[in-house]
Amino acid sequence: MKNTLVLLAAVALAAGVQAEDKIVIKGSDTLGAKMVPQLAEAYKEAGNEVSFEIAAEGSSAAFTNLLAGTADLGMSSRGVKDSEKEEFTAKGMALKEWHAGNDMIAVIVNEKSGIADLTPEQVQGIFTGDIKDWSEVGGEAGAISVYTRNTSSGTYVAFQEMAMDKRDYGADTQKMAGNEQIAEEVAKNANGIGYVGLAYADKPGIKTTKVAGVECVPENASKYAIARTLFYYTIDGKASEATLKFLAWATTDAKAIEVVERVGFIAPK
Repeated sequence: MKNTLVLLAAVALAAGVQAEDKIVIKGSDTLGAKMVPQLAEAYKEAGNEVSFEIAAEGSSAAFTNLLAGTADLGMSSRGVKDSEKEEFTAKGMALKEWHAGNDMIAVIVNEKSGIADLTPEQVQGIFTGDIKDWSEVGGEAGAISVYTRNTSSGTYVAFQEMAMDKRDYGADTQKMAGNEQIAEEVAKNANGIGYVGLAYADKPGIKTTKVAGVECVPENASKYAIARTLFYYTIDGKASEATLKFLAWATTDAKAIEVVERVGFIAPK
C-alpha cells in the first residue's frame, strides 16, 4: 500500500509539472529584448500558469523557427517576405499574422553632436555611404561612423526600404546584433550615427534627430517618415491553445496595452 501511494504521488507530481503550458517565442530583437519579456511577466502575474522561452535573434529567426517547428510564436519587426511565405506553402502550411503594435525607427546621434535635423536625402546619403563627413550635413568636420543592425534583423530591412529607397548600405557601416548595442556604440562615439526602435531611443549618451523637421515621438507616428508595424506570427490552424490565449491577451488587454506603451512602443488598436 505504501509503495502504491508513493507511486500515485509521483504520477500526480509529474502530471502537475506537465500541466503547465510552455510557449516558445523567437524572432525580432526589437520586440524580444524588452516588450515581449515584460508582457510575459505581466501575463503570469495576472494568474496564468504558463512558462515562456523567449529568444531575440532577429526577425528572420521568427520564420525559420516556425517552419522548423522550434517556436510556437514568431516576433517580427517587418512583414513576412513572399519568399518566406512560399517556404511555408511548400510544406502545406500558412502563416497567421497578428498586430503586435507600432514603432518608429529613430535616427540617433551622440548627445554631443550638433546635428538636430536631417532631410530624408541626407539620411539616405549617410547610410548608403554617399555622405561620409559631418561637414556635408551642417555638422563639425569629422568622418561619420555608421552603425546598423545585422542582415537577419527586420529593422535592417525596414530601414533600408523606408529610409534608403531600398539601396545597399555603405561598405563601411558597422553591423550590430541589437538596438541596445547600436545605442551603446553611438553613445561612445561623438561621430556616431545609427537607428533604433522607439523603445530604445532614450538611452544615456544619445539623442534623436528630427527627420524632415518631424520629431520621433509617438504623437507624430502618422507623419514621421520611418514608422512601421510590428507583428506576431503563428502557423495557421496549428497554434496551441496556450499560444492563442496569450496572443488574445497581448493584443487587446488593458494591462498588455499599458506594458507596450510603458516600454515605448505604440499599442495595437
